[in-house]
Amino acid sequence: MPRKRNFFTSNTYMSQNGDDAEHRGVDASTTYTPTNDHQQSSPHRTKRKATRATSTKGSLRRVAMIAQQQPKQEAGQRASQEVQDGDGTNMMSATCVAESFDMAVVLDALTSHGFSINPDGIDFDAGEVVHARGVNGGDIFVFPSGTVVTWSLPADVVTRQLLRAAQGGPPHPPHLRELEDLEFTTDTSRESSTVRGDVVVLGTRREVSDGDRLDTTLAKVAFSSGLARSAKLAVLETALTAYFESTREIPAILSRGSGFPFGRRFILQKTGELLDLRARLNHYSELTDSLPDILWDSRADLGLEGYYELVGRALDVSVRIRTLNQKMDYAQEIATVLREMSSEQHGTRLEVIIILLITVEVVFELRRIYLEYTEPADPHPPAPASASATA
Repeated sequence: MPRKRNFFTSNTYMSQNGDDAEHRGVDASTTYTPTNDHQQSSPHRTKRKATRATSTKGSLRRVAMIAQQQPKQEAGQRASQEVQDGDGTNMMSATCVAESFDMAVVLDALTSHGFSINPDGIDFDAGEVVHARGVNGGDIFVFPSGTVVTWSLPADVVTRQLLRAAQGGPPHPPHLRELEDLEFTTDTSRESSTVRGDVVVLGTRREVSDGDRLDTTLAKVAFSSGLARSAKLAVLETALTAYFESTREIPAILSRGSGFPFGRRFILQKTGELLDLRARLNHYSELTDSLPDILWDSRADLGLEGYYELVGRALDVSVRIRTLNQKMDYAQEIATVLREMSSEQHGTRLEVIIILLITVEVVFELRRIYLEYTEPADPHPPAPASASATA
């Protein structure tokens, strides 16, 4: 039996009888309704039904995706309609200005420049954090660690006024001031705040409904404390990088074995710098603490501890601290090698000096012995003293 040209095809037109003018004239958009008598003998009809099922499934998937995206779009529409790109109004910025701040001087400086101090009545001691607000509504948080955090304000607007509050050394020069920033938005449908990726989402439902900004400000304190910690850590990272730059040639010099050109003063200086960096990281600050002191006594229902940890995870603070300590361990090994070689060199010099002194003493003793044996005897020895007295 010869095969027909429409034997293996699923095309609707080719599968019909070629002599049937009615089927040849069927429009492509016409829907064919199968009957029970032809369900098994019409494979093309089954395929059309499968195609519809796929289309329906795709439509449902698309509806689900739109439904999932709607909350994000609505949240984005609710989030601070006045935010403008590039003007800093949706950014929280932290900069480390000095090693530490005299908080009394900070209060005096901010008050003298017209900032409103503690406008929302947060229950924190002024020695732990100072909250100020500018005329445009931007918030400023100053921490005793020498770090300033601003919300909707450029960081350099405040840092110039706080330079005189620096203590523990001069203010950091501009090229050593590390700046950390995060974008933030507000969500009027949330009571709690969170961090999504690198964006801080402030829940402002209570602020909008009751006009009470206290919870929002407390959340800002927690987020600011976490960001200030990262900025302080960035200063130490920069300082350690500069330390490694000043000592990067030491392994190559030692590997050549051409001598030890480093003096005792240089070794003591580098050892002191490294010890200072390690102390600033692990002892003289709250960088390695799981929670800063200002958040220990906060109410658990506020969730401030969680906000602090969210910023730390977003900025990889714990990983950076561990990496910094590992780098310091390597730097400590170099400093230990330098001290050992310096001590060995000093001991060698002492041994050489002792050998030279012994050599000089031996030379003088040999000269004395030589003179004793080579000096001629006196033919007229002096008379004894008793014989002269008797005569």
